[in-house]
Amino acid sequence: MRRSTKSPFQKITGDSHRLVMLSQGLAQSSSRMEERSWERALSNLLAKLLRTGHQETLDNALDHLYKKDLPAYDALMEAAEEASSSCVIEHEDAQYDALLIAAPVLAWTRYTIASGAIPPDTRTTLAAHLSAHLLAPETHLALAPTLYAIDQLPRTHGETYALTHKLAQAAIKNTPPKPPTSSEETAPFLADTRYLLAVVTARAGEPLFRWQASLDAADRMRALTQWRNQVTPTVMRLLPGCSVELLLPEAYYVACREADRLIRPASIRAAVNYLTTTLGVDPQSLRAVIGAFGEEPVGSRLDEYRIGFTLRHDSEVVYGVVWPLFGQEDDDEGDGSSLSETLGSPEALMENPRSPLEEIQALLRECGIVHIKRHIERFPMEFCDDCGAPLYPDPEGELVHAEMPEDAPSGTEHFH
Repeated sequence: MRRSTKSPFQKITGDSHRLVMLSQGLAQSSSRMEERSWERALSNLLAKLLRTGHQETLDNALDHLYKKDLPAYDALMEAAEEASSSCVIEHEDAQYDALLIAAPVLAWTRYTIASGAIPPDTRTTLAAHLSAHLLAPETHLALAPTLYAIDQLPRTHGETYALTHKLAQAAIKNTPPKPPTSSEETAPFLADTRYLLAVVTARAGEPLFRWQASLDAADRMRALTQWRNQVTPTVMRLLPGCSVELLLPEAYYVACREADRLIRPASIRAAVNYLTTTLGVDPQSLRAVIGAFGEEPVGSRLDEYRIGFTLRHDSEVVYGVVWPLFGQEDDDEGDGSSLSETLGSPEALMENPRSPLEEIQALLRECGIVHIKRHIERFPMEFCDDCGAPLYPDPEGELVHAEMPEDAPSGTEHFH
């Protein structure tokens, strides 16, 4: 469940109230036929609001439902994601389904992770592989000419709606999409995700993906294997100096959530590798300090864990990693006491899946860090007033800015 942006409560009126009522009706429906009726009405209203730029109306309804009715909140969020990332368009007296997809790339390095314009020949190669390995026959594709960092992705449902329609028109007319006029600055991380975005279109009712056309769910994993084998060398040329892992291209919001989840272990591994290389120490000389953070009062949901790294015999936090929590993960929080030095067989882990805290501790130990301190108390979501960076817990439980030693090389130099 995606959480809405926290904002002061506002009394909802007009279209926001209609969104609330339709979402509650959808959440409470007792048959698939009733669901379809509510979905049509909700989809039509959302399309009108997104087309006319009324994002605030949607945000107010989401904020209201987040506080009052979580099942209806989920229904409205799912409907908003569908309305903003898919559409039906008319072209030459025919209707076409269009879907915005994302192909995430997990990248980690000690250098700057590139983003921005994709050369035309590279874009042609990537589009050809998408069509050959993932898309159903008779589909049309428009690949955005930009390798996106997370800061450069659409920020609202309205922006996603506009991008979807722009790329859908390019796909159906077989014209190259225009690059964005400007792009946001990207924050430097040792591990981060980059995204290829595209819209795929097909005649209304026809399959979009290869596994839909074959009716074989196993084709999804075969497509991922082919995608990785054929496209990884091309992506590595776009991201010099980086190790990369390609994820399955899927519907936009699903792919982004999966990337958010899977980049977390890479962030810890990249941090340990960077610190041992840059500081000239082995992992046993480092200490990890884990704190749980949340915006709400004690006893409610957690938002994230923050891991501060120090040298073993020093209390100064030299680097930090944020481990955000998604969906019901915070409901499964454990104290880590059940985590043994030997993690057991895959079958045992399937029967007793690790909590996020246990997974963090296991990753740290896997990376060679044996000195791990976990603070029991929950911390507020505090950030640096000057630069906006998250503050991390030190061994004494103070929230501090992560600062590398002055004589340490920068971790964000460009690869040459």
